[in-house]
Amino acid sequence: MLLFRLRRSWITTFIVAAFVALIGGCATAPPAPKEIHLVWPPAPQKARIRFVRSIYGEEDLKHDTTFSQSLHNFLAGEKPKLTDIAQPMGLAVSDDGQRLYVADFAQSAVFIFDFATQHFSKIPRLQRPVGLALDGKGNLYVVEQEKKGVSVFDPEGKRLRFFTDPSVQRPTGIAIDRQHNRIYVVDSSHTKSMDHSVKIFNPEGKLIGKLGKGKGGAAGYFMFPTYVTVDDKGNVYVTDTLNSRVQMFDLDGNYVKSFGKRGNGWGMFDKPKGVALDSFGNLYVADSGWSNVQIFNSKGQVLLFFGGRGPIPGMLKNPTAVVIDKQNRIYVADYINHRIEEYELVNTAAADSFVSANETQEPDAANTKETGAISP
Repeated sequence: MLLFRLRRSWITTFIVAAFVALIGGCATAPPAPKEIHLVWPPAPQKARIRFVRSIYGEEDLKHDTTFSQSLHNFLAGEKPKLTDIAQPMGLAVSDDGQRLYVADFAQSAVFIFDFATQHFSKIPRLQRPVGLALDGKGNLYVVEQEKKGVSVFDPEGKRLRFFTDPSVQRPTGIAIDRQHNRIYVVDSSHTKSMDHSVKIFNPEGKLIGKLGKGKGGAAGYFMFPTYVTVDDKGNVYVTDTLNSRVQMFDLDGNYVKSFGKRGNGWGMFDKPKGVALDSFGNLYVADSGWSNVQIFNSKGQVLLFFGGRGPIPGMLKNPTAVVIDKQNRIYVADYINHRIEEYELVNTAAADSFVSANETQEPDAANTKETGAISP
């Protein structure tokens, strides 16, 4: 997977060209939009990430709006008719990839999009839902931040139980390790508290341990952690948001290593939040500050980023959660744009997860604030 540059000029050229192609020519009757595929990196390099579509609400189950049509609507000033999603904070996807779950913080609900049946449903009356996770039976775990705990629902949306612990202060992300029967709940805590940690529960909802040595900036310490994911070996990856890094812990809770640091170059973060793994074991980190998603291999080398700050389809504004299904379809909660952005990993094999010496470059910081992109 090649490193690449995404400059402000590329974005400007792309928007202007698209505008001319879609709007120009006939003032009274614009021509039908020609399909454009937004990819990263841009040509002539081999595409690795392809933007698929935006999901705003129930209507998108039955009408798969292409990128070109979405861009045409955006440039023409047309707004989505059914913007059901307001503040997406959490994501989960079923094992077969057919059901997408979206925790909406403002709507106090979880939206369920069933792509196979084109059926939309929701679990309402939740108290500030954030993180989402699914167990092996398809039960949905919802972090209710205001209740300081986790509610569990069966596949039909019936509430089964609620669990928490008196030590939980402000829960956010959640991940389930099915192989080792552990539930990890990130406790972002508060400014005056020193207990910034990840709480570990068993399947019965009993607290059995925690990750992190408390509030701080050294290895193994956290400063307002937010999201978490687990790999097939039981390693745990936690976005340490205000320390601008992702920390990795082994199954025994020992600190292993960190991904990224504060900055605006390759492999650097502003406010990392959502975190997920693809089928090759590569780590995807959504950065709310830079409004993009960076991809790291298992060695901690940055491979690629996609997104960048903007309102057009495929771009992002302060993304939060990210989730990846088994077919390497990637869903990103696009918080300020009030939508879910769907991408897919293409033209990629396991060997592409390694960076050769001649592909390594020193970073610079040009135009990162304008585009939200991280420039090499």
